[in-house]
Amino acid sequence: MSDPSYAPPVRRLMLELAKLPGVGNRTAQRLAFHILRAPAEDAAGLADAIVEVKQKIALCELCFNLTDETRCRICQDSRRDHSLICVVEEPSDVIPMERTHEYHGVYHVLGGALSPIDGIDPEDLKISELFVRVASGGAAVQEIVLATNPTTTGEATALHIAEELRARAPELTVTRLASGLPVGSDLEYADEVTLGKAFAGRRAV
Repeated sequence: MSDPSYAPPVRRLMLELAKLPGVGNRTAQRLAFHILRAPAEDAAGLADAIVEVKQKIALCELCFNLTDETRCRICQDSRRDHSLICVVEEPSDVIPMERTHEYHGVYHVLGGALSPIDGIDPEDLKISELFVRVASGGAAVQEIVLATNPTTTGEATALHIAEELRARAPELTVTRLASGLPVGSDLEYADEVTLGKAFAGRRAV
């Protein structure tokens, strides 16, 4: 990436592209040359889109999904079942959930999973906000679906939340996605059929 045969602007572009997840030096080089070959308006459109998303996209004040408004479109939708809250780790997990067409409730995005070894504790996630949401919703919130990833950290997060909810709201139904999701994988890469079956067969925690 420090090859002096490239002009400094090209080297900088490759360096920035290599920071993206899953993009190594060679892929960064290919992407940089693709951008150089692309029409000026296409390159400018990409640059503008990046600037716009950083300026306009924030977290929903209620569920912490990505939005360009105060509340995301799902939270604003009166047709959704607001008594049913699906808890996921990241905003990217909402997309495959929506693709299943099996789920019609709302979401709560934690912003990660518990991992003490990495210094991620309950206060680093949106867990307390979930408890406040359940308490303020009163009887209106009837079920919490724990859809954290089926990994060690995801399972630990689901267990922690389930135990806290049982203590705080014993009348609340707390479920976990059923089998069908392969252990060790991320929701982001699960297909619609697998996720749909996991939703349909969710179980009590």
